[in-house]
Amino acid sequence: MPPQQPAEPSAEPAETPFLDLLATGAPAEDFERAVLRARAAGASAERLAALEHAKLLALRVRTELEGRRRREAELSALYETAHDLAGLRDLDAVLRAIVQRARSLLGTETAYMTLNDPVEGDTYMRVTDGSVSARFQQLRLGMGEGLGGLVAQTARPYVTDSYFDDPRFQHTRAIDTGVRDEGLVAILGVPLKLGNGVIGVLFAADRRVRVFDHAEIALLSAHAAHAAVAIDTANLLAETRKAMTELEAANEIIRDRSGVIERASDIHDRLAELVLRGGGVQDVTAAVAEVLDGTVEFADADRVPAEALERCSRADGHAVRDGDDWVAAVRSGSEVLGALVLRGHPRLDPVDQRTLERAAMVTSLLLLARRTAGEAEQRVRGELLDDLLEAPDRDPRLLRERAARVAADLDVPHVVLAARMEDAAGEGPSGAGLAGSGPVPADGAARPGGPGGSTGPEGAGATGRQRLWSAASHLAATRQGLAAARDAGVVLLLPLGRDDDPGEAARRAARQLGAAVQAPVTVGASAPVPAPAAEPAAVAAAYAQARRCREALRVLGRAGQGAAAEDFGFLGLLLADGRDVDGFVRRTLGEVADYDARRGTDLLRTLHAYFDSGMSPARTKDALHVHVNTVAQRLDRIGRLLGPDWQSPSRALEIQLALRLHLLASALGE
Repeated sequence: MPPQQPAEPSAEPAETPFLDLLATGAPAEDFERAVLRARAAGASAERLAALEHAKLLALRVRTELEGRRRREAELSALYETAHDLAGLRDLDAVLRAIVQRARSLLGTETAYMTLNDPVEGDTYMRVTDGSVSARFQQLRLGMGEGLGGLVAQTARPYVTDSYFDDPRFQHTRAIDTGVRDEGLVAILGVPLKLGNGVIGVLFAADRRVRVFDHAEIALLSAHAAHAAVAIDTANLLAETRKAMTELEAANEIIRDRSGVIERASDIHDRLAELVLRGGGVQDVTAAVAEVLDGTVEFADADRVPAEALERCSRADGHAVRDGDDWVAAVRSGSEVLGALVLRGHPRLDPVDQRTLERAAMVTSLLLLARRTAGEAEQRVRGELLDDLLEAPDRDPRLLRERAARVAADLDVPHVVLAARMEDAAGEGPSGAGLAGSGPVPADGAARPGGPGGSTGPEGAGATGRQRLWSAASHLAATRQGLAAARDAGVVLLLPLGRDDDPGEAARRAARQLGAAVQAPVTVGASAPVPAPAAEPAAVAAAYAQARRCREALRVLGRAGQGAAAEDFGFLGLLLADGRDVDGFVRRTLGEVADYDARRGTDLLRTLHAYFDSGMSPARTKDALHVHVNTVAQRLDRIGRLLGPDWQSPSRALEIQLALRLHLLASALGE
């Protein structure tokens, strides 16, 4: 018998070694080693066949497991990407993250994104990662041009393993030059879709030949789907933030406007109430100051900068800014009654500006209402002054009673002012100049002109006289005086304080009346009238003197000014009724005479000799029998007493006249 072969040990199942390899995740070559070891050990053909079959099954299972693990990793990366994208809010950050994750998911050398431009009708490069070419980063692709243009047009993925050798795409020089500069060969492009529309294309590319399989195309397409949603979300968030910002700004404006409108409504109600209950200007300024949270005051026209009032006039009555203040003119037609001034508000809301302007209108209404009520009183004042001028035989007791009804006291000293408004040529309102002034009647009074008795032509002259009379009446009422329209001008009878000066009263009246009528006003003043009620005839004489002073101002080219007789030097002797020679001498030489009296000097005699010698110091020293230096010293002292202009022609004439009157008075006294 042949020798018996040793029996094979009881073999383990053929699948066992391969299951261990699957469990440990061994590489594919380890599966082949299990078959080789069995063959080397002399395994039977049946055993080897079973192992080979088990190996093939195990490799198939391994491939499936690897695919699933890869898909799991891809899905995990995709979900992680989606999570990261969902957390981003800035659009630029979202776009950069999409491109970076696309490059990471597919392991390519570069990734980039183009977005569609609905205005231009093409697609343009928006974000790149791994790009090195500036030309490539600035590419624009027409719809259908290149791989990207085709993806954007068809909304389908396209892939090429060698771009320049692929005839499916419409190659253009600009696109091919950019792709060649970047060195790209294999390109995969998938659409970024929102609904049925394409907003752009997402690319993954390598600078070598590469075949993108279906799994990679599906992965990038899924990433693009998430990316499109993230882009849309970022756009919506950006639009929402912009809308919220605009809404907040609008709400702030609405709140601010609401507060301004509430303030405007409040001041409207308060001003209406003031008008109904007969409030005054101070009530208006207090109400506006409280609403506008500032200091508001009413200022007369002469206290407001003329330039600001002029700009108010050009602005058709609107308030204008004057430094840190706002000025709203208070006017009646062309007559400026004053202005409301808001202090310390360099920035004023337009609605608050309208509030100030409305308050100025209410102020003008109140002033006009007060003026209308006061015009009746002013007519009474005018009639009383007319009686003083025209009927000197009136009963003083009746005059006092009538004066008391308008709060005037005719038993105190008064000054009579004669005022006339000038035109641009320095003439009177009728354009007649001095020729139109006419002679002064013997009684010093003329028939009244102006309201109720205008003797001049109608038109601009009459309108000017009306404005002047209104302004003069207002001035008389505020000073507890009287005013009347006469001789194409006005006459005022104003109380004169103990220390008041008629000339200063005339100058002040010229300024105030001129500012009120916005035209030059010439004012002449009389000497003080001690008690008009006790001696009514003195009022007519004083008016004649005031008119002479007024006309003298105009003749001397000083129209628009105010003066009394004493302001004209020796001419005042001709203008004044009393011929106050002693007063003239005293005003002219009083300082020198007082010095002689105090020091025992002989300055007046030196003055006589100096003028008698033709103002020659040499001849003066001969006449006085003194040294020329003594004459020089005395003349220097005289200059310090009389002022530096004492030798000017006009002053020298006055001084010589005063010297001769002084000598005459001394001779008569002896």
